[in-house]
Amino acid sequence: MHGSPVDILLVEDTASLAVLYDEWLSREGLTIERVAGGAAAIERLTRQRYRLILLDLQLPDMDGMAILQHVADQALPSAVIVVTAHGSIDRAVEAMRLGAYDFLSKPFDANRLLTTVLNALAHARLKVEMTRLRDAVGRDRFHGFVGGSLAMQGIYRMIETVAVSSAAVFITGESGTGKEVCAEAIHRAGPRAGGPFVPLNCAAIPRSLIETELFGHVKGAFTGAVADHQGAVFAADGGTLFLDEICEMDVALQTKLLRFVQTGRVQRVGSNRQEAVDVRIISATNRDPQYEIQEGRFREDLFYRLHVVPIHLPPLKERPDDILPIARYCLAQYAREENKRFEDFDAEAQATLTAHAWPGNVRELQNVIRTLVVLHPGGTVTARMLPTTLARPAPAPAPDSRADSGMHPMPSAAQQPIALGGTLAAIERDVIEGTITLCDGNITRAAEILDISPSTIYRKRQAWSPAGDPATPHDVADDPPARPANRR
Repeated sequence: MHGSPVDILLVEDTASLAVLYDEWLSREGLTIERVAGGAAAIERLTRQRYRLILLDLQLPDMDGMAILQHVADQALPSAVIVVTAHGSIDRAVEAMRLGAYDFLSKPFDANRLLTTVLNALAHARLKVEMTRLRDAVGRDRFHGFVGGSLAMQGIYRMIETVAVSSAAVFITGESGTGKEVCAEAIHRAGPRAGGPFVPLNCAAIPRSLIETELFGHVKGAFTGAVADHQGAVFAADGGTLFLDEICEMDVALQTKLLRFVQTGRVQRVGSNRQEAVDVRIISATNRDPQYEIQEGRFREDLFYRLHVVPIHLPPLKERPDDILPIARYCLAQYAREENKRFEDFDAEAQATLTAHAWPGNVRELQNVIRTLVVLHPGGTVTARMLPTTLARPAPAPAPDSRADSGMHPMPSAAQQPIALGGTLAAIERDVIEGTITLCDGNITRAAEILDISPSTIYRKRQAWSPAGDPATPHDVADDPPARPANRR
């Protein structure tokens, strides 16, 4: 490839439409090149860079999907908008799974075309800039972390900055975001890397044992203390003590921890002697510490002693670019452990992984990959090998316009009674009709919730009312295209 990139490669075999699209786009000052076939498009892509490809799927010499596959295989930086005839939405959705930015359903007007094209170009510019910044930093792994997103680049730089200090660090973040990985990275990146790293989960130890587990005890300090016990503080001498879930610590013990943080000296349970210990403390919590302080469960003075350098780990949903790299890393690692051979995730599996919200963050993703490696012999990971909870996320409830009119809102699906004792066919009909009612008559949305094809609903309703049209559904063209449900 050579030369400055052209804004748009227009692939359209209908000459009149190509001229019309060219005229609309040229008004915005965009540079455009036109070709009428797939072979010509691929030939242009081998010698010229384009920011955007406007691609008609119905071409005289090949399926437009082949061009989209070529863009993916060659890792071309061009965004792709596919154009499809009305009624071919399934193909357009499949194209988006292969990497297309968006699709246009014919016919469309100038405003629709310009809005989609300008949004795609802005998205492509942002993606190029993110790639440039990521390449400038050049790290997609760092001391146990996997991910090259801009959010994680900031975390890596923060870790490097604080690692050389002895100041206390306070890590916050949702469960499963890698708070212990962060603490150990700080330890390994700093001058204490040669010393011990001792983690202590304050929520996993019974209240009666947490003091001795933290500070140790001497022989005979209490019934059952048959020998001296070192405790986490002494075990971490010369290194780092990581107090995970610090907000779970008993308030009475927080007073003793505060004294240790202030003085650097500790007294074992049952001993009358204080001993000096050289420990760097890193704390972490998945709770809001300010709320815990307000509720009287966490000492404010201790918080400010521990909260010297704050680090907040973003949830996985805020760094979606890291989902697939983490998944591939886990797939390779777990496959080695299980002595299996997995290749990669197919396009549908990748789309499923990136679409999931991951409320359990990296830990949830690790568990999903571990499970599929254990349950399957190997090969390419398909969407069918993933848990159905990933493939069918619960849809967000639609706003109810009746709430403002004084009418009672529609009860949720969980509140809908099912008449037990009836025939299976009757129960099936009640469930389908009830779901359609909850969706305000929208057949497409009801089919997605029920995980069946809309055509299945139409056939069943026709069978229930053979004399006429069972219902007039909402015009699906007025709604955003739904993700295709699994066909039954």
